[in-house]
Amino acid sequence: MSKNFRATSVLMRLLCCCALMIGLTSALVAQSASKMHTLAGNTRPEANARNDRGKVPDSFAIDHMLLQLQRSPERERELRNFIDQQHTATSPNFHRWLTADQLGEIYGPASRDIESVTEWLRSSGFTVNTVYPSGMTIDFSGTAGQVSAAFRTEIHRLSVDGKDHIANMSDPQIPEALAPVVVGVVSLHDFRPHSMKKARAHYRIEYELVVPADLATIYDLNAAFAAGYTGQGQTIALLEDSDLFNTADWDTFRKTFGLTAYTSGSLTTINPAPAKGTSNCSDPGAAVADDEATLDAEWASAAAPDASLVLATCSDTTTTPGFLIAAQNLINDSHPPQIISLSYGFCEAGTGVALNAAFNSAYQQAVAEGVSVFVAAGDEGAASCDAGFSNATHGIGVDSSASTPYNVAVGGTDFADSSQGTTSTYWASRNGSNFGSALSYIPEIPWNDSCAGSIVAAYFNFPVGYGPSGFCGSSRAIQEDLFEVAAGSGGPSGCATGVPAMNFVVGGSCKGYAKPSWQTGVPGIPSDGVRDLPDVSLFASNGFWGHYYVYCFTDLANGGASCAGPPDGWSGAGGTSFASPILAGIQALVNQKMGGAQGNPNPVYYKLASSSVAPSVFHSITTGDIVVNCSGDLNCFGTGFVGRGHNTLEEFQGNGGLSTSTQTYAPAFAAAAGWNFATGLGSVDAFNLIMNWSKGQ
Repeated sequence: MSKNFRATSVLMRLLCCCALMIGLTSALVAQSASKMHTLAGNTRPEANARNDRGKVPDSFAIDHMLLQLQRSPERERELRNFIDQQHTATSPNFHRWLTADQLGEIYGPASRDIESVTEWLRSSGFTVNTVYPSGMTIDFSGTAGQVSAAFRTEIHRLSVDGKDHIANMSDPQIPEALAPVVVGVVSLHDFRPHSMKKARAHYRIEYELVVPADLATIYDLNAAFAAGYTGQGQTIALLEDSDLFNTADWDTFRKTFGLTAYTSGSLTTINPAPAKGTSNCSDPGAAVADDEATLDAEWASAAAPDASLVLATCSDTTTTPGFLIAAQNLINDSHPPQIISLSYGFCEAGTGVALNAAFNSAYQQAVAEGVSVFVAAGDEGAASCDAGFSNATHGIGVDSSASTPYNVAVGGTDFADSSQGTTSTYWASRNGSNFGSALSYIPEIPWNDSCAGSIVAAYFNFPVGYGPSGFCGSSRAIQEDLFEVAAGSGGPSGCATGVPAMNFVVGGSCKGYAKPSWQTGVPGIPSDGVRDLPDVSLFASNGFWGHYYVYCFTDLANGGASCAGPPDGWSGAGGTSFASPILAGIQALVNQKMGGAQGNPNPVYYKLASSSVAPSVFHSITTGDIVVNCSGDLNCFGTGFVGRGHNTLEEFQGNGGLSTSTQTYAPAFAAAAGWNFATGLGSVDAFNLIMNWSKGQ
């Protein structure tokens, strides 16, 4: 059970801390209203003259914006030190989880500062809906005209790649007196983070579907289930932007794959509202036609079949992602979930300073409350700013929702049997019970669909993937349609704070999150001074080498399939969208074994990886890479070829390979023993992780 501070302890800390703070008086704000501070790094690169379609009306409503605040440097240092103590078994504060109210009282901005900010918002005509208990976020509503007058930036309509958007056309400004406490408006645009699901690849290798029974065999979940660790008594919150299309799909998935034998498993959909203030969470329904919620719920259940799953969904507001609203409402509740999983994201450089800070602040609060946060690291190799493109042009970048020091960044692997010609060694010729056919753990390689990957290049008898004479420069790569930025993501945090250069490029005053104290002790971790991704990886391929996840999604009008027959006719896909809820499910088994919430799992992961038990807990992945095809001069080596697709007139100039150097080929990034940017610590043996968890505390 978690242990919270008593009120007397809170009072003592308050007395110690309050003397450090100098409140902002309303008079001071009023006197400095003419002196404005620019909140740099909060304008989308798409907000330019080429895309501009004119100013929205002043009456245009913008509901439930989020203003991100920051605590004083002294309180920030104190909170970080306390979180370290919460995760150190020898500390008297070990697992003394805080509540949201305690966080606000002890470590939040001074109450007078918060009052000054809310007074300024109200005096500017905004409605203040909610001041969250942590003191770090304010929910407010207004109009475009009020935003323009208060923040000195206009909201315009944009047309970007044929799609309509709205966005602020310049960095917002605030009174200079508020600058010490205000980071910025989380967003003043409607560009949304994307799902980390990757549609099934149509490749010629014969498929071996991955079903829950296979997962349980490959990652040693069967031994955990047999020992009674099934997630009973644990709650996993899945942050989504849509409800399930049909809850019967989850029931069908569990019944088909034998998960109904675990009778405590449940699924509930909620629209979490703030404890105080105006509700900012409306039900999005299933109108989004998004299967992300479906696959998250089904595969979290596959890893923790007796866990209580909570689908936490909120509609996107005009400018705020619904999953962020859901996260804020959950962690500021008196009873937060023990585990959270998120499978949406965007690159750090494109996210903006305020939204990056919002992710960091929310996850920091979560782990201080004992919540374990798992986030999909991404599906773009080391080029997270190029999601959905045929080649990378923005250089190396990582996902913003996964790069904070307070979450587990979950990367992606593939199975090596097809590329090595050993499929019959690891897969039975016929399905067993519940459609499973995996025989044991299967050696893994980094998931990589790109022609630039070393393993696929070698498979097609090319010495390298990059360059005019490499696989990406060949007509065969065009015929096979292997020009795609699709691979498990990893890399160094590079633009978490500060101002990026234009067009999502890491540059300007950008810098990454500082390297956490726990990310050490394992060979391969670079001495780069920044947070490196991913932490742990699991299978995430979309069928490139013949293996992909199957799930039940019966929305036939939006890419689904009937689940009436055997699973080889069901929907299938890959991506770190699957890996994150699965690892969250494994954490539920850990929590059950340990008897309570565990907070940030990373300190335990890295300590175990540096110990003598590492080989039994982690599967080290030493061959392959996450290099994707690229063009241009940003972290791209070997460009020069121009070709045409075999079905379209699309020109391919992406025959370079993503590299940390443009002068020589330094792959970004290769697998190796120990920790690596391609797969982190590797994948896990779930049973051995559970049984050795206490050795890492």
